[in-house]
Amino acid sequence: MIEFSLEIDAAGLMCPLPLLRLKKALMTLESGAVVKIIATDPAAHLDFGVFVNQSGHQIIDLTKQDDRQTFYIKKK
Repeated sequence: MIEFSLEIDAAGLMCPLPLLRLKKALMTLESGAVVKIIATDPAAHLDFGVFVNQSGHQIIDLTKQDDRQTFYIKKK
């Protein structure tokens, strides 16, 4: 079980809303904090992957179950 500081349920939202919610959440957290975000947008893994590569944050875990993807993203 991964410990996280904040959980975002972006299920049912399509691009770019899950990414925008993640960005907004990360701005409120301190370095090293982990955000858990749940998304059903099939492209979320691409959007989040590009974002963390450009911003320096890190996806520390990704699980897929049916149409749900759960990401744990650590703030740089």
